[in-house]
Amino acid sequence: MKVLTVVSHPRKDSLTFQAAGRFVQGLRDAGHEYEVLDLHGIGFDPVLQGADEPDLSAGKQIFSEQVETEIKRMKEHDALALIFPVWWWHLPAMLKGYIDRVWNNGFAYGDDHLHHRHVLWMGLAGVTQEQMQKRNYDEAITRLLNVGIADYCGISDSRVEFLYETLDAKPEHYERLLEQAYQLGLHYGQKP
Repeated sequence: MKVLTVVSHPRKDSLTFQAAGRFVQGLRDAGHEYEVLDLHGIGFDPVLQGADEPDLSAGKQIFSEQVETEIKRMKEHDALALIFPVWWWHLPAMLKGYIDRVWNNGFAYGDDHLHHRHVLWMGLAGVTQEQMQKRNYDEAITRLLNVGIADYCGISDSRVEFLYETLDAKPEHYERLLEQAYQLGLHYGQKP
């Protein structure tokens, strides 16, 4: 498979980027092709402007140049992985804006749907698993991503994985998180 790996974090030296690096190493070791899309690195503008506002009455809508470029990039891949920190129990604004603008009507939903076979959402959470489960945040986030976004856009094989306690400063804990990311890449597309 050819996997588009979308990374959303403002710092290249972040644990998010380290996890993305280990994830794509797993993809490579499993024989997959991949492209890493650094949303901050390309200067992606997450703000939805008029040109990219969904026009439900249009048969075929032409979007802004930036969005058309990203739609073309998505069409070149069979599968997706989105790697991001969990902020305020949700996607970072940059990644949410990418989905708002690029996963648009007539391409991702409406008269057409995404063609991708799989999507993995890898969220790095500063909290413990118990804290995430305390108020069912894990279930809410998982349902939003798997059903509200992926399934709505035609991808039935959607999986959410959390890397917990990312604020833990112990090197052995970070290595476990990075190994988890590697294993997710190595076994990408397989049922857990």
